[in-house]
Amino acid sequence: MTIIDSFKANATSVEFTWPADVIGLERIMLSAHGDLQRLLSSFFARPIEINRIYAHTSPRTHVASPEAPLTQNREVHLLCSRKTVCVATSTVTITSPLCERLFLDEKYAIGQMFRKMGTAPEFALLDCGASIENGKRKLWRRYILATEGFECDITEVFPDRDMFLRGESWLEEALDHDAHHRNQDLPHAGSDAHHIAANLL
Repeated sequence: MTIIDSFKANATSVEFTWPADVIGLERIMLSAHGDLQRLLSSFFARPIEINRIYAHTSPRTHVASPEAPLTQNREVHLLCSRKTVCVATSTVTITSPLCERLFLDEKYAIGQMFRKMGTAPEFALLDCGASIENGKRKLWRRYILATEGFECDITEVFPDRDMFLRGESWLEEALDHDAHHRNQDLPHAGSDAHHIAANLL
């Protein structure tokens, strides 16, 4: 079932068959249409940065047009204080020279593309769900964002739903956990000195 986002003169309604245990904040994130970074930044009260993992673009042998579109398959991670809060894989179809320049040459991310062009994208939530992997409760969605000259088929995975329940404390705990593991990987000076002294005897 595709999401139904409707309005009247004095009312707005968003309807979708959500997973049974999805909470209100998660429904807001799953309904985001090009502004997920802004919503996550508001939630965590910290900047959200984009880390591009890969981007495979079709050969640019021509200017993008509806008759000869350019495509890109890409994966990015949304980071908050170096912690991954969302993994997004996308297929982007470009059919205008302006969008080609902004996206491929000036390197605007997908969400920033629509803000740069000053247009609200058409949004279609195709599916969403929840799963458990390696003890973590995950949330995912697949959706379409489109405007003239630019269309994106996006799948996003939120790697740990506890972030939506615990917010800042989840983020701090995750950062402390990573720092602890980094410290464990560091060599222990006292231990190394002991082994060196033993080998000299």
